[in-house]
Amino acid sequence: MSQFATKFEAVLPATKRLLLWLLALLMFIPAALANETWELEQRSPFNEAIQQASPLTHTPLTKANKPWKLCALVPHLKDAYWIGIDYGLAKQSQALGLGLELHEAGGYGNNQTQLAQLKSCLDGDADAILLGAVSPHLLEGHTLELTKPVLALVNQLADHRVQTHIGVNWYQMGYLIGEYLASTPHKRLAMLAGPEGRGGTDLVEKGVKQALQDSQVEIVAVMHADNNRNLYRDQLNLLLNQNMQPLPQALLGSAVAIEAAMGTLRQRSLTNQLALVSSYLSPDILRGLKRNKVAYANDDRVVLQGRLAVDLAVRLLQGEKAFGDIGPAILQLRPDNLKNMQLDDSLAPADFYPVYRVEAKGSELSR
Repeated sequence: MSQFATKFEAVLPATKRLLLWLLALLMFIPAALANETWELEQRSPFNEAIQQASPLTHTPLTKANKPWKLCALVPHLKDAYWIGIDYGLAKQSQALGLGLELHEAGGYGNNQTQLAQLKSCLDGDADAILLGAVSPHLLEGHTLELTKPVLALVNQLADHRVQTHIGVNWYQMGYLIGEYLASTPHKRLAMLAGPEGRGGTDLVEKGVKQALQDSQVEIVAVMHADNNRNLYRDQLNLLLNQNMQPLPQALLGSAVAIEAAMGTLRQRSLTNQLALVSSYLSPDILRGLKRNKVAYANDDRVVLQGRLAVDLAVRLLQGEKAFGDIGPAILQLRPDNLKNMQLDDSLAPADFYPVYRVEAKGSELSR
């Protein structure tokens, strides 16, 4: 066998997977979109932690007036959450014939990287910007002129010029978890929280604590780290090495934290000793729910969030007014109710690889 043939066979599986996913996108027929509706929530007051939500049935666009180009900025693509957002962005951009360029900051501590990416998008040929901010205060103290429509994607952004936020209320995410825990016999809770003051971490903590305020549940430990499996594993080992007696009865964390916890508890022969609770969904968390290894998970339907962000960006470009706080309702997943849940817009396909560019009016995607 020639050296060329050997190299060709090595790349064939990855190429085949990309082509199959591309074909799946091409089968997303606009005629089918005409009958599609999305069940959403409109929340007010805007950008507040405690909000009132009203149900909203939204009919997505089936075409755009022109091949707009969108620039999307996200904190990272390290986990299933933001990969699901990416899939939704790419899917809807492809369906509407739009251009999309995506940049990741590399982590929640990289404010300057994201600010530089934002300036590049403002100076470039993008028509609108979808900003998954690494910090809600990213733009404070900066004189960056927002010369194009900017929409907050997933994470809140404290800036009066940004009046559309696509996502869910992370305080509510925490509150729902707290309500669940208060209804269980698990009265000692440890938390492997995400990066302090970043993303939705603080809001989730506040929601959990508020819901547990008059309950018998005691929060015995709160540990913060960037959303990294190794860091969470180290934190959990540190917690367990303290020989806390009695042990926590429940462990709450991000999907990445709970994924790490499943392996760590198995190694320590502590599987099923702690009820595992995830603040959001991932493929491993879904498998854990199906196998009764995970007791509870929120699902904020990240694929739908990505699709909605593209739809609303186009609407703003085509003259509609800002949409305030808008996004899907949060689903509460447990092992006993999974069969009743529609999860098509919850996770990217298993064979999806991050997409950084979609060409306008074409079918070619660049990885």
